[in-house]
Amino acid sequence: MRVLIVEDEAKLAEIVRRGLLAHGFAADIAGTGEEAVSMASASSYDLVVLDVMLPDASGLEVCRELRAGGNPVPVLMLTALSAVDDRVQGLDSGADDYLAKPFEFAELVARLRALARRSDLTRDVVIEAGGLRLDPAARTVHRAGTQIELTAKEFGLLEAMMRRPGQVISRYDLLESAWDESYENKSNVIDVYMGYLRAKVDRPFGTRTIETARGAGYRLADDAP
Repeated sequence: MRVLIVEDEAKLAEIVRRGLLAHGFAADIAGTGEEAVSMASASSYDLVVLDVMLPDASGLEVCRELRAGGNPVPVLMLTALSAVDDRVQGLDSGADDYLAKPFEFAELVARLRALARRSDLTRDVVIEAGGLRLDPAARTVHRAGTQIELTAKEFGLLEAMMRRPGQVISRYDLLESAWDESYENKSNVIDVYMGYLRAKVDRPFGTRTIETARGAGYRLADDAP
C-alpha cells in the first residue's frame, strides 16, 4: 500500500515514513498543504496521513480540497489537536479517521490497515485473473488452491497487474505501485522482481501468466497457458 505522509516537521515525517516502510508500506512525504494536494492529484495513493497544522494551510482545508476534487483516498488525520470539537471538525471535513499526538506507532499502523480494508470493500473484495486469486484485505494469493507466499513488494506488483489483466503496464507505473519516491536505483528493479514473481506464481505451476511487452512493460495474461 502506498501512503502519503503530510507533515511539516521533517524529523517526525521521516520517523513515520521509516516505520511504515518497516511494516510493508511504501511512503512519500509532503511538507505543505499545496504539495500534498499536488502529489495526491498526480499519483495514486491508498492512504493519506494528514497533519492538521501545516505552514501554508489547515489540514482541514487540504482534506476538503481533496474531496471537492473527487479524490476518495482514505485520510487519517494525525495531530496534536485532540479536543472533541477538533475531532468533529476533522471528520466533518472529509477525513476517515483521527489520531491524536502523541501516539503509539502500532495503533497508527492498525488504523491504516483498517482504513485500507474498508477501502477494499468498495472495490473487488477478491481479485481473480490469470488463474490467480488475490485477496487485498487478507494479503493472500492462491493458484489452484495453493497459497503463494509473496513479499510486500511482490504482492504490490502482482496486485497492480491483476487489477488490469491483459493490459500492458509500464515499468514506471509498476514502480509507482510498490515503491516510494525516495527509491533511487530504478534501473532494473522491476525486471528483477518480475523474475521473483515468475519463480513463485508461474514456474511451480507450469504456467506463463506474466508476460514481457518488450520496450513497454509487463502484462498479466488473463488466460495464459
